[in-house]
Amino acid sequence: MANGEAKLVYPGLATFYKQWSPVAYTIVRVVIGIVMIMHVSGKFKIGAGAVAANIMAKNGVEPAMFFAYAAMFLESVGGACLILGLFTRVFAAALAIEMLIALIFVHAPKGFAAGAGGYEYVLVLGVVLLALALRGGGPYSADRLIGKEL
Repeated sequence: MANGEAKLVYPGLATFYKQWSPVAYTIVRVVIGIVMIMHVSGKFKIGAGAVAANIMAKNGVEPAMFFAYAAMFLESVGGACLILGLFTRVFAAALAIEMLIALIFVHAPKGFAAGAGGYEYVLVLGVVLLALALRGGGPYSADRLIGKEL
């Protein structure tokens, strides 16, 4: 166990894992970006006023209109940027913080199960977004093409 790494049961898979690891990371980043865009689409359908009144203010998140617009911006622009791998760390961190706020104010009182409106879903999203913020855009990203990231 060199470098504290576990030995593979099938060492022949080491090359496969090494080659596909960057692709797997990219898939995770892109899928989370798509999830965020799909998540915000419902907010755009009902409008910022309804989001502010029916979600934010109802759950004690004030100023409700500010947070409604902030959520809609982060989930749409941030989701698109995650798909592209552009400003990945910034948007992933901001979205992770948004998921933490949603967990505390909206979902935690409803328990764990996502089906009952609980925090299961936002917890998973938040942890994946935190990991993306810590790792950055990865090898297949606009950040890498630009050659800089925050």
